[in-house]
Amino acid sequence: MSIAEPFHAVLFPHRSLSRRGYAILMGSIVVILGLAALRTLAIGAWPVAIFAVLDIALVWIAFRLSYRAGRQFEEVSVTPREVLLRQVTPSGRVTEHRFDPIWARLSVTRREDEGVVRLDIGSHGRWVVVGAFLNPDDRATFADALAAALARMRSAAT
Repeated sequence: MSIAEPFHAVLFPHRSLSRRGYAILMGSIVVILGLAALRTLAIGAWPVAIFAVLDIALVWIAFRLSYRAGRQFEEVSVTPREVLLRQVTPSGRVTEHRFDPIWARLSVTRREDEGVVRLDIGSHGRWVVVGAFLNPDDRATFADALAAALARMRSAAT
């Protein structure tokens, strides 16, 4: 029996706006809506100023929730002994799924116009979604790497 190289990947959701970009965007929103609120207060339309402040608060809350969701991640390890999938939620709750690499199968769902829309790993009737937060191109790249790792482990076991 030959020894196969272990596979390990950590998947994170993509966030397109850096912290610096977030600060610039929020600063711009505060300045623009703040000036609009001051102008409407000056002409006596105070309800508009309240809505401008609410808009600022809603944008801030939306970004906070987005960055919180960005703290989730998944770790996938494939060794000759097991396939381990650790899913960590934004709150830090960890769920582990373990499979025998001989029996583990990867199910890839593709749509012609979208690419890879879903990845599942499982065996013996138990399936788990992997990388749901990835974009279709990243899902396809990860699916190829994971399928190759599973094939290496199977061939090493024989």
